[in-house]
Amino acid sequence: MNKTAFITGINGMDGSHLADLLLKKGYKVFGMERRSSSKNRMNTNHLEGKVTFLQGDLTDQNSLLRCLKEAKPDEVYNLAAQSFVGESWNTPEHTSEVTGLGVLRMLEAIREFNPEIKFYQASSSEMFGRMVENPANENTQFYPRSPYGVSKLYGHWITKNYRESYNMYACSGILFNHESEKRGHEFVTRKISDGIARIKLGLADHISLGTLDAKRDWGYAPDYVEAMWLMLQQETPDDYVIATGKTYSIRDFLDIAFDHVGIEDWTPYIKQDPKYMRPAEVDVLRGDFNKAKKELNWSPKTTFIELVKKMVDNDMEILSK
Repeated sequence: MNKTAFITGINGMDGSHLADLLLKKGYKVFGMERRSSSKNRMNTNHLEGKVTFLQGDLTDQNSLLRCLKEAKPDEVYNLAAQSFVGESWNTPEHTSEVTGLGVLRMLEAIREFNPEIKFYQASSSEMFGRMVENPANENTQFYPRSPYGVSKLYGHWITKNYRESYNMYACSGILFNHESEKRGHEFVTRKISDGIARIKLGLADHISLGTLDAKRDWGYAPDYVEAMWLMLQQETPDDYVIATGKTYSIRDFLDIAFDHVGIEDWTPYIKQDPKYMRPAEVDVLRGDFNKAKKELNWSPKTTFIELVKKMVDNDMEILSK
C-alpha cells in the first residue's frame, strides 16, 4: 500500500528535496504552504500536478487539523519555521510562535486527529550553540545562542515529551548545516555562490558578509532529507544527529568557490559589514553522526568541495541565461 506524507514548509529547500525523494519512493505527497508563500514556489514549480498543496499556518492549529483531515497522512514532516537565524533577533516573538509553539500545535493536531501518524521534527544544530562538547552527539548538553536556537530547543523537547507522554511515534533530526542549489539568497552560502557568479559575469563587484571565521559542519541537503525519511522507517522512534563530522570556515567556502571560477585572491571582492554580525555568534558547530550511521545505515554522500562547486555552477547557469 502506498504511503501518504504531509510536509510543512514544502516550498523551502528541505521541503522540496524531501518531496522529490518521497515521490520517487511512490508516496502520495501533500505540502503545506501559507497563503502568502503560495506565490513563492521557486523550489517547487516542478512539483505542480505531482503534489497537492494545502494552505495552513503553524500559528493556527485549526488550519493544521484541517490539513491533516484532508491529507490523511501516514507520516508528517514538520520542516516549516522562521528559519533564518539572523532574523530571529529582529523577530524573537514571531520566531518563538512559529519555530517553537508551532511544533506543539502540530503535535496536538496529530494527537487529536490520529495519534498513529508518524511525526518528524526538524531540530537544529543551533540548539548546541556554544558547544560544550565537540563534536556534539545526541547526549551533548544544549546551549542555544539565538532566539531561533531557543525556539528550536522547545520544539525538540516538546517532541520528546509527546513521544514519552502519549507513546506517539515522534522523533527529531538534529541536522547540522546543510545546503543545496535551492538555498534561499538570505543565507550566507547562497549569498556567496550567487555573489561570485555575479562578480565573474561582471554583474557585481563585491559581496557584503559578516564574520568570516565561523566554522560549520556543512552537508548536502538531498543527503540529509534521506536521513529524515529513514528516521520514520524504524521500529521505534528516536532522535538522531545528522552531520558530516567535518568543519569548514566561511573563508574555506570562499577559497573553494572563488577558485572554482578562476579567481585566486578573493579579498578585494569581500566587504565585511557590521549589520551582518550576530549579537551572539556561534563560533563552531560539528556533529557526531555515529548513531545514525549505526542504526539508520546513513552516511553523507556529498563532500563539502562538491557542495560548493554545485552551488556556484548552479548560480553561474542561472545568471548566464
